[in-house]
Amino acid sequence: MERYQLFIDGTWCDPASGAWFETSEPFSGEAWALIPRGTAADADRAVEAGHRAFLSPEWSSLTATQRGALLRKLAGLIEENVDLLGRIEQRDNGKLMAEVAGQVRNVAQWFHYYAGLADKVGGDVVPINKADVFNYTKLEPLGVVVAITPWNSPLALTTWKMAPALAAGNTIVIKPSEYTSASLLELAKLAEKAGFPKGVVNVVTGFGPEVGEPLVRHPLTAKVAFTGGDIGGQKVNEAAAPGLKKVTLELGGKSPNIVFDDADLEQAVKGAVAGVFGASGQTCMAGSRLLLQESIHDAFLARLIEVVKDAKIGDPALMETQVGPIATRAQFEKILRMIDMGKEDGATLALGGHALSGPGYGQGQFVAPTIFTGVRNDMRIAQQEVFGPVVCVLKFKDEDEALAIANDVPFGLAAGVWTKDLHRALWCVDRLKAGTVWVNNYRSTSFATPFGGYKRSGLGREGGVEAIKEYLQTKSVWITTKPDRSNPFILG
Repeated sequence: MERYQLFIDGTWCDPASGAWFETSEPFSGEAWALIPRGTAADADRAVEAGHRAFLSPEWSSLTATQRGALLRKLAGLIEENVDLLGRIEQRDNGKLMAEVAGQVRNVAQWFHYYAGLADKVGGDVVPINKADVFNYTKLEPLGVVVAITPWNSPLALTTWKMAPALAAGNTIVIKPSEYTSASLLELAKLAEKAGFPKGVVNVVTGFGPEVGEPLVRHPLTAKVAFTGGDIGGQKVNEAAAPGLKKVTLELGGKSPNIVFDDADLEQAVKGAVAGVFGASGQTCMAGSRLLLQESIHDAFLARLIEVVKDAKIGDPALMETQVGPIATRAQFEKILRMIDMGKEDGATLALGGHALSGPGYGQGQFVAPTIFTGVRNDMRIAQQEVFGPVVCVLKFKDEDEALAIANDVPFGLAAGVWTKDLHRALWCVDRLKAGTVWVNNYRSTSFATPFGGYKRSGLGREGGVEAIKEYLQTKSVWITTKPDRSNPFILG
């Protein structure tokens, strides 16, 4: 069984607790690696190492171009190790191998993008209404960044934080989910091989109260970047608030996927399937509320059921599998509870709604793709994030009703609009309260554009130029170009 160590201050070391815990495959239930159980002492060491590295000339004296070169080298190493990283991540969280391989290749592209952006983000010369004063702004890194990342896409969602944070000149301490730590410890090996100075990249594994909270509360932590549920994000924000730490929160969603009667219905069906059943629904941007215009409701629903009921469900390591297991036992049980809530509130099960077991389903941590119809938007199943292969179908008459339903949730992460009418599409885009709106597609992402949410879906943005600015602070510099002969007691 693989036995990992913590990575702190450029050294692989045992946890202060002297304890490890098992990580298991969601499909088979087999424990395959031992993960260090970090403590507050390990968290303190990691933040202090990051702070020393931030101040050290080995890191602070590097130019932005030199930082970019290190990121580019790391990107190349990731490309050389796509199969290894993908295999470990797939084994740890049960995601489809077909999806993980593409995600890992995309991780390398994120590092390439921020490597190129590192020396292209700067301040401005500001025209001041004073003839004898020169003013400019410069952007400077914050210090130690703590990245707390979830189990559904550990490498990708850590990279969304790590790449811009390092490009900006910060150091980082990564705290992965206790369920999926192995791939990030492997990433740390590649960062070490790439030549990052010691202490610039640190990984401390363990549980939230024992490691995560001490990392957030540490006085030398300058910034916290968190991805997870809205309740977890709220707790992180509260823990960071006494120190006035900067916070980025990429949280949950209850995203509407709106299909109008003039849409290309076959493409919209594919978008609905990918939007909520891709990754077994374990994605924050899942289109978990499917809004169908009345005139197409029945025909669309029939076609959706026809496609979904034939999904290939089983071993995620097989490339032909379309729906894999739920990543954790706790999440599996939560999804089943949420399905029961839907039935209790009066929604109708059109498909699925149960666990799957037997040959081909490993330890049985599978939930059948589930479709609820007759859903009212005030039902718990329509308001709360399920984070599983469950979609709520809601009916609407026109644009006004569709938008009223779409916006009537606590979240605002994403939305989809399916229509051939450009005017209708843009009208909806302007009125949807969501950080990302897809028109005639769903779940598209890119390192070049920002991603983040409105309302309880989070704070700040990840991706694009906006993301690197989340890890920088602005300094304004005033230079007098001519001696000032005015009265010193009068502000000029």
